[in-house]
Amino acid sequence: MNDAGLEVDLLALSKAVPELRRAVRERFGDIGGEVQLCVTELVGNVVRHVGEGTPVSVRVARAGACIRVEVADPDPCAWPVLLYAAGDDESGRGLALLDAVALRWGVVQGESGKTVWCEVGGEG
Repeated sequence: MNDAGLEVDLLALSKAVPELRRAVRERFGDIGGEVQLCVTELVGNVVRHVGEGTPVSVRVARAGACIRVEVADPDPCAWPVLLYAAGDDESGRGLALLDAVALRWGVVQGESGKTVWCEVGGEG
């Protein structure tokens, strides 16, 4: 893994997610699978619940023995809610997946928006 981390400012667009996953894979190598999932779900939540094209800042960096993912957006109100989808539901599984793979996750309110973060194990 490259300890330099990853910082990207972009518009939350569905078509931007594959490029983000590729960047995570290049930067974090073999331990990047869970990180890719977290980045995908957090940016996807912004697209779905705040709006396509919302400016976001994505940060991925080592935090001790963990890798921390942060996605900041300008909407102070649209906080993520952990739901458990029924078997035939077509959506609602993303945050449950993140909750299953992350060691911990949360939301930090900022002056002009919020940051949703999670930490996954960084063993490689």
